[in-house]
Amino acid sequence: MEFIDELLNLYCEQHSSEEDLILKSLTRETHLKSLSPRMLSGHLQGNFLTFMTQILNAKMVLEIGTFTGYSALCLAKGLAENGQLITIDYNPEIESIARKYFEMSEYAQKIDFRIGDAKVIIPTIQSRFDLVFIDADKKAYSLYYDLVIDQLRTGGVIIADNVLWSGKVIDKKATDEDTIAIRSFNEKVRNDKRVSCSLLPIRDGLMLIRKK
Repeated sequence: MEFIDELLNLYCEQHSSEEDLILKSLTRETHLKSLSPRMLSGHLQGNFLTFMTQILNAKMVLEIGTFTGYSALCLAKGLAENGQLITIDYNPEIESIARKYFEMSEYAQKIDFRIGDAKVIIPTIQSRFDLVFIDADKKAYSLYYDLVIDQLRTGGVIIADNVLWSGKVIDKKATDEDTIAIRSFNEKVRNDKRVSCSLLPIRDGLMLIRKK
C-alpha cells in the first residue's frame, strides 16, 4: 500500500537515483512468477535501503526476509568495501530466482544467502551488525528484534518494513494476529530506552531504529 498519491510517488522515483537494469529485470520476473509481487521492495524503498547502507558505511548487514532478492541487492550495493550481507528466507521456492540475480550482479561475493528459519539461524551468527532489515513473518517481529538488538553496534540501525500494515494499525476493527503483532512491535520499539526511532510513511511504513 502506498500512502502518497501515485503520481507523487512516481515523481519521487524519477528524482531519485536511477534503478539498476538488473533490478528492473528482477521486478519483471517477480511479477511474472510470484503470486505476491507486491512484497517486492521496489525502486523508491530499494534506493532508500542503499542510501542508508552507504550512510552507515555498513560492513555487516543482516536481512531477515529475502523474497526474490530485490532488497538484498539494494543493501549489497551500499556495502562498504569488503562488506557482507547475510540474507535469510524460509521459503525455498524463491531461492532459484534470488540466487540467479545475485550471481548476475557485481555483488555476488558479498551476499551470503541462507535458506531456513531465521529464529534458528540468527543465534548462530557471531557478528556485530551495522544494519538489520526486517521484512519477514510479522508475528515474529518482536522476537527478531530481541534476537538482533544485542548484536547491533552502538549507532547501528534496524529498519522494519510494513509497520503500517496497509493502515490497519489504526483501524480499531482490525484484530487479526498480524495487525496485533505489528502494533505491539511498534509500541515495544517506541518504549525501548536503548534506542531512538522514527516511523516513516514510505510505502507500507518503515520503522527506523537507532541504537544509542
